[in-house]
Amino acid sequence: MITMSADGIKLLKDKVFDKSKWMQLPRDVVIGHDVLGQIPAVCEDLTLGHSALLISGKSTMERAGKTVREQLAATCEVKTFISEEISISIIKKIEKAARDVDFVIGVGGGRVIDTAKIVSYNTDHQFISVPTAASHDGIASARASVPTGKGNVSLEAQPPIAIVADTGIIASAPHRLLAAGCADVISNYTAILDWELAHRVKGEPISEYAIALSKMTAEILVSNAQLIKPHQEQSARFVTKALVSSGVAMSIAGSSRPASGGEHKFSHALDRLAPGKALHGESCGIGTIISMYLHGGDWRGIRTSLATIGAPVTPADVGIDDATAVKALLMAKTIRPERFTIFDMGITQESAEMLIQMLYKD
Repeated sequence: MITMSADGIKLLKDKVFDKSKWMQLPRDVVIGHDVLGQIPAVCEDLTLGHSALLISGKSTMERAGKTVREQLAATCEVKTFISEEISISIIKKIEKAARDVDFVIGVGGGRVIDTAKIVSYNTDHQFISVPTAASHDGIASARASVPTGKGNVSLEAQPPIAIVADTGIIASAPHRLLAAGCADVISNYTAILDWELAHRVKGEPISEYAIALSKMTAEILVSNAQLIKPHQEQSARFVTKALVSSGVAMSIAGSSRPASGGEHKFSHALDRLAPGKALHGESCGIGTIISMYLHGGDWRGIRTSLATIGAPVTPADVGIDDATAVKALLMAKTIRPERFTIFDMGITQESAEMLIQMLYKD
């Protein structure tokens, strides 16, 4: 059985037990055209210090990392670490590089941002999130996804103290990434339905404030799906703000529950069975249609919104055969079994096949 639990992953350092509940939210959020030049002012506003470790990928270093480094050079000593993957060994190397700096900056996509979260958590440094694409809500959340031999593991890490998102850079990225980010936010709809179901069936505590913010964020994207266009900064701004709001909802809740339910378990199963085929948000969007059908909601409306945005709505859209999608649907209950969702309610082989076929119907 594939559990994909973080229990066996000794990646995060142990923190001192504290009975109090901390709600960590980004203090500065800067979204707009050509805003990388405002990073020095953000650092000064937050009194982060005078030395930084900049983590980026090879391509994202060219697109944005060099600009960030140049902007900081006048007031800050900047060390650079190019990371092309996220792994335990790479994270340990970056932690060594971060020991003698004041703060961390992650410039890039999901892997880079997640790496920065973990490094900042383990080294007790603040970090700034500088996304180069709006492909998922990890740009603002405290969750980090780390690949293992059994699939991706979601860890509680360090949320960014600031987010600086240049809409020109984000809009220039492939539209597939922006559409995936939209799908990740729209999946909040069923994530909160699963959370409320777990509350009724299992007595799991809920946060009404986190639920309200998460739902509102998804509703705004669904009702404005026609405004999400390829390579337009207005669309990039709209989606990035939604992703930040989704991350804030998770910080309020103290968990990923407001944005991660059965549709995410389905996504992780697809990652395991068909690695590299679908982006995280894409498979979450497909899982959301299925989950909304099971919850008795407007699954057709969700499907229409995703299609309008340009996100996939069937396994075939991402090059995955239906049989594999059926296996993923059946496997979903084995992933994070402690997280109860509607996919844990006894889906059979026959019903799973019916649910996948439902995706293709008018």
